Amino acid sequence: MTETEPKHFQGRFDGQVVVVTGSATGIGRATANRFGREGALVACLDINVADNAVTAEGLESGKTLAVECDVRDHSSQAAAFDRVIEAFGRVDVLVACAGIYVGGPLRSVPLDRWRNIEATNLTGVLLSNQLVAPTMIDQGSGSIINVSSMAGKTSWPNSAEYSATKSGVIGLTRSVAMELGPHGITANAVCPGNTLTDMVRSVAGEVGETVGMSGDNWLAMRADDTALKRLAQPWEVAGVIAFLASSDAGYITGQSIEVDGGLILS
Repeated sequence: MTETEPKHFQGRFDGQVVVVTGSATGIGRATANRFGREGALVACLDINVADNAVTAEGLESGKTLAVECDVRDHSSQAAAFDRVIEAFGRVDVLVACAGIYVGGPLRSVPLDRWRNIEATNLTGVLLSNQLVAPTMIDQGSGSIINVSSMAGKTSWPNSAEYSATKSGVIGLTRSVAMELGPHGITANAVCPGNTLTDMVRSVAGEVGETVGMSGDNWLAMRADDTALKRLAQPWEVAGVIAFLASSDAGYITGQSIEVDGGLILS
């Protein structure tokens, strides 16, 4: 049975500036919503302009900003962060959530597809961390949460590109934590299992077809793989992200937190 979303911590992030990449849909949108409900000023960065505007307009915080941003491109990300600083003057939390999924047999991975997923899922996270670091160092504080995946800790057939990039995010996060820790900055990774987003539903249809299953049946199979016998809701991942950005997690850094319903146990 799917749990209902709990009440939020009213005002926990009052006055804090939170940047979320990949905020147009899925976990990114749920994360932006979570911080907005808890009082943050949220900057929503995404290449999907229309859906990103919907995210920003739906937030409950007093001030939001929607910025078109292609995380694969350094100049695009740099311009986006410049806009955030111009609007808000600081960045207290970065959530690097932008990512895509593609998969297929190892022997037929096209090089251009590899380059695109690497640029989005790994280089994009590197650039976000790199660009926010000077601001957080000047502040003497900050929290970075990079969204990896359970595929960064374990792997399945036909997912070499995705697993490689998400493993890279975990390694990157550890290094960032070591380098920025002396400046009062924490860095952690969140590793969701299968989460009920549009992207996962699309993947379910594609992967299910290769094994003679419907998308719904494939999702049901993946749910049965977990200890909780269900898939995650995006807000459940957002709640862990918010915790890692809160003062309660001030002594947690360099970790990769599994949010998988016990999938790794299987």
